[in-house]
Amino acid sequence: MLTNDNKKDDFIFGLRPVIEAIEAGKTIDKIFVQNALQGPIYAELKAALAKNKIRPNYVPVEKLNRFTRKNHQGVVAFISDVPFYKVEDIVPQLFEEGKTPFLLILDRLTDVRNFGAICRTAECVGIDAIIIPEKGGAPINSDAIKTSAGAIYNIKICKENNLAHAVDFLQQSGITVFAASEKAQKLIYDVNFSEPCAIVMGNEETGISKEVLHHSDEKIKLPIEGKTQSLNVSVACGAILYEAVRQKILK
Repeated sequence: MLTNDNKKDDFIFGLRPVIEAIEAGKTIDKIFVQNALQGPIYAELKAALAKNKIRPNYVPVEKLNRFTRKNHQGVVAFISDVPFYKVEDIVPQLFEEGKTPFLLILDRLTDVRNFGAICRTAECVGIDAIIIPEKGGAPINSDAIKTSAGAIYNIKICKENNLAHAVDFLQQSGITVFAASEKAQKLIYDVNFSEPCAIVMGNEETGISKEVLHHSDEKIKLPIEGKTQSLNVSVACGAILYEAVRQKILK
């Protein structure tokens, strides 16, 4: 395993080491498996992944070779120091504790530093949990932890296979889901954040996916008065979260 002193990402490779890491209860952030991999040890790996509900990314060998030139045996796994949760476990617990759920959904954010900066702000404003997709998001590595100033350790991260389904679950639980979109009609000042709510922020380039946007209750935006028509996602997220906090304080 490579250490933070040498690499930005902590990863292990090789069939047996990855199996042992999974069986030891290590948190797997992402795992990449070579297409059409076969053999008895791979069958063990496949069983361990299924048992622990870990979804692999199947990729060509060239991608694995970009991670390491050593004998990876067709598998590379990135390890996270941060535990992951499921939203269906977190939400009932919040209601049982008498809290008003305040959640953040990050739809396919890819920039590690944006992710870390958002986690720092989210922890400061009292976000109960951040929901991210299993695939397509930034790795939760040492860069993310450093940029968050360690805040990632103090906030629950939920990894979900399907964000649209997660949105549906939140709505069924009485949580209003607000999607931040430049095409929205309503400003952030025109909606009610004081009740149970979740705020969705999208990918740096493409925004929120159509499916998640369609499932959301309200589309909201920040006022833009200058010639530059968009903000960095971490800056925009901070502005929206603090408007929500303002409303909660004044409630």
